Amino acid sequence: MPHVNPSEAEIRALLKGAKVIAMIGASSDPSRPSHGVMRRLLSAGYDVIPVNPNEREVHGRTAVATLKDAAALGKPIDIVDVFRRPAATPAHAAEAVAIGAKNLWLQLGVINDAAADIAIKSGLSVVMDRCIAVELALLR
Repeated sequence: MPHVNPSEAEIRALLKGAKVIAMIGASSDPSRPSHGVMRRLLSAGYDVIPVNPNEREVHGRTAVATLKDAAALGKPIDIVDVFRRPAATPAHAAEAVAIGAKNLWLQLGVINDAAADIAIKSGLSVVMDRCIAVELALLR
């Protein structure tokens, strides 16, 4: 069954209540969408943890290799924001469940119903195929 995103009101509440976002696929390359989105999230006051084994630092934040490493920092992760190909997302959904994240967010163009099912069955809310920066702008 295809995933249905939360309502606009639920997405607004999710963004208002979140403090820590782990961004899988964060990049120091200014040409990558995750670079600009991370900058916007930091500007809005979120604590963003870049998760990318190929990065050392993004926007002055030390990058970690995995979500497990992000969780080891001791901050409860409210949103796992995924900038990866759809085929990689079920594994990330399982990781998000394993670390006790509250929400899984698959960026614009990232659609995988199996990933959504994994997260939802474990109690996470899932937003899919939406840009978190655009939703944040609509909130203001």
